[in-house]
Formats: sequence, C-alpha cells, structure tokens
Amino acid sequence: VQLMESGGDLVQPGGSLRLSCRNSGDTLINYYMSWIRQAPGKDLEWVSSILNGGRKQHLADSVKGRFTISRDAATSTLFLQMNNLQPEDTAIYYCAADYTKFGGNSRNDYEYWGQGTQVTVSS
Repeated sequence: VQLMESGGDLVQPGGSLRLSCRNSGDTLINYYMSWIRQAPGKDLEWVSSILNGGRKQHLADSVKGRFTISRDAATSTLFLQMNNLQPEDTAIYYCAADYTKFGGNSRNDYEYWGQGTQVTVSS
C-alpha cells in the first residue's frame, strides 16, 4: 500500500480546493479511508472518513457543511472537496487508512499514512 496525496495549494479565504489521495498498492477493501490534518504547532486533528466500498461520510464538526469526502473505486483514489476555506484550515493534510476504525487523532490509530499535502489559506 502506498498512499500519495496531492492538490494542496495556497488559496484565499472563501476559496476551494480538492485534495486527492491515490493508493498505488494493494486494494484496501472495506478499509476506512480518512483525512487527518495538522496545523502549525498543533496536534493532529481528524477531519473526515468514508468506508472504502461505502458512501456514508463522517465529518468533524469543524468542517461540516464545507468539506465533502468521496472516493473513486476504479482509480483507488480518495478525495476531499474543501469549500469556503478559512485561515484555520491551514494545515498539512494526510490521507490514512485503517481496517477497523476511524476518527482518531494519533498516527497509531491508522495502519497506513500518506506523506501529506500542504494547504495554506491566506489573503
């Protein structure tokens, strides 16, 4: 399994970005796929999860109504659509996967991690 994020960029407040996470290795069937972020000087924060093979989205309260998680099984790609971005969304965004759980704020909560992509929201 190799998770590779992309799509991070510098964007103005109110703008949008779509992050991608492609798995180039073994298919993670029935794994929970998650996005976790780390803002400068802060701890990891779980953002969103979706079951690989399912449709139900799980979102942190801080991003509900603004972010949407989805996946494309054909390309083994996970997405995070981020709208109405705010400066407090500035962080490194990581893609992660685990077979049994989601929602954790520790690296130990996930079996696989990507290398992260930087999102900066600033005017």
